[in-house]
Amino acid sequence: MSARRATILVADDSEDIRNLFGVMLKKNYDVKFATNSEEALAAADTDPLPDLILLDIEMPSMNGYEVCERLKANPSLTHIPVIFVTARTDPKDQAQGLMAGAVDYIIKPISAPITMLRVRTQLALVDQRRALEDQVQTRTEELHETRLQLIRRLARAMEYREGGLTNRVLRVSAYVELLSQGVGLKGHVVEILAAAAPLYDIGKMGVPEHILQKSDTLNDSEWAEMRKHAEIGAQIIGEHKDPLLGQARVMALTHHESWDSTGYPGKLKGNAIPVLGRIMAVADAFEAMTSTQRHRSPISAMEAAKRIAAEAGKQFDPTVVAAFMKVVKELDEVRAQYKDELEGIHNLDFAAPPPKKWRAAAISCAGRPPLSTCRAGRSARALRCRRRTARTGCGNPGSPATCIPTTRAPGDRAGRAGPEARRASGRRPWSTGPGGS
Repeated sequence: MSARRATILVADDSEDIRNLFGVMLKKNYDVKFATNSEEALAAADTDPLPDLILLDIEMPSMNGYEVCERLKANPSLTHIPVIFVTARTDPKDQAQGLMAGAVDYIIKPISAPITMLRVRTQLALVDQRRALEDQVQTRTEELHETRLQLIRRLARAMEYREGGLTNRVLRVSAYVELLSQGVGLKGHVVEILAAAAPLYDIGKMGVPEHILQKSDTLNDSEWAEMRKHAEIGAQIIGEHKDPLLGQARVMALTHHESWDSTGYPGKLKGNAIPVLGRIMAVADAFEAMTSTQRHRSPISAMEAAKRIAAEAGKQFDPTVVAAFMKVVKELDEVRAQYKDELEGIHNLDFAAPPPKKWRAAAISCAGRPPLSTCRAGRSARALRCRRRTARTGCGNPGSPATCIPTTRAPGDRAGRAGPEARRASGRRPWSTGPGGS
């Protein structure tokens, strides 16, 4: 592909000078002409924008100094270099031209060789500036992408402590983006919120691992520890002028606040909860309901929508819920696009059926083996070892029983409180983590 030809604007009220520059320049450059100050300002601001302007000082209505000052006052044109072309030889005139923003000064009568050298020099500087700007832009984009990846990796490190690697980070970011657009947020703000979303639960890095990986309901002391994760997350992120980290901190701190003030840690109510926290509360609930949890199986997006709608004005901001109901189908598409594969969850390993020779051993099992003796159980507190029928076996030598996953919906286990009772106690009925954290 041929190199781009530079565009030069020649502004001079003398037809002879314009013709002379035309002969000199047209072989190597695209040339635009202006016969007065007004035409010069208009041509300078018309695509294709000139790469260089050759500007006469002595022109009717407005001299070249004033034209140059106007060009430099326009943010979209200030970068264009200006060379004055004039018969004025007084050094004071040259100084005035340079002070007005010009980069060079050519005195009439024009010397073609010297003029061409000066033109090429300025255009070479333009090319260097563009190359530097391109490098800076590329590097800025790389740094931005690196920062986003670091945020995602940190969030995935937190997931690993909870028991495995999933696509939760991608889902929640997309949910926040759709909900933010639904409540009327625009452009760059939406991009920042989606980028910050993965850090909303980072405070669980400060929660003991045995609590994070517990498959049953948390007791009161464990629940008290779990509730600290919102404030821990805000402390981990810290306070920053950077908008991305600033919004991430707000999300981490307020995503468990409830519209009716029954949430935590601040028991904020209504509009006192930052809109980011209100958006994240709905996104987090939808993620929790529709993805596999240790203590329950996922439900459909439509069923999740019904339950979230029922909480409008209680746990959730009615405005955010209304926006959620409009985009729930899109949210479900995101969920399907970034669904989890069991192979990616390191403590849900039931990939291979047990060998036949171990199946018979299950018949004579008189009890449940220790959790550590079961192949799957060694890596998962979420799996429970049980006797099974002659059709199955543990698949691990010396282990006569079977380790099988148990997932139950809240309320169907003996002694387990349902959603209303859990809300009354301050616990989330539909949230991520053991016991609905």
